[in-house]
Amino acid sequence: MTTHAHDVAIVLRQRIPGIGVLKLHKLLYYAQGHHLATFGEPLFAEDVFARDNGPVVPKLWSDEREGLTAPPGDELGEAELNTVGYVISRYGQLTPNDLVNMTHQEAPWRLANASRRPNGSVKIRRDWPAEFFSTDGAPDDGVDQPFDSAAMGAWLREAVERDTGGGSPDDLGRLRARVADGS
Repeated sequence: MTTHAHDVAIVLRQRIPGIGVLKLHKLLYYAQGHHLATFGEPLFAEDVFARDNGPVVPKLWSDEREGLTAPPGDELGEAELNTVGYVISRYGQLTPNDLVNMTHQEAPWRLANASRRPNGSVKIRRDWPAEFFSTDGAPDDGVDQPFDSAAMGAWLREAVERDTGGGSPDDLGRLRARVADGS
């Protein structure tokens, strides 16, 4: 299955109606980073770049600016939906400016930004967020439960094999309950 940023953006927009472009791109970055750290493979095919306002997926950005819509892609699997659900539960309540400020303090954006010219963009190498999010590098952002990357990684890997028995696999209440009880 080849998932694209367009496919993930559709899911984010379904779960956060009215999400703005700036927030969308930051959540795409977090989803890509957490998925890379957990599974060792990207959530979507496109690269993420560092720009003035933080991480952006340029292909999605330019397509949407030009009014282009991507053809329907593959539906996201349970593991992918759980990654998106986790990102929404962890970062979804933050403002776009909060997300910009957070990303500017994180190693993946800072590493790319070091060689970026003003108003330019530089690719964020996939190994940077993979390492950052697998080593508890994500900042404490006030989420009720502390971030435990090992436990979250194990839980997301199990999602591929687990049948939830109905309901949305990335239901916010269920995700928070699973994170709270460590299962």
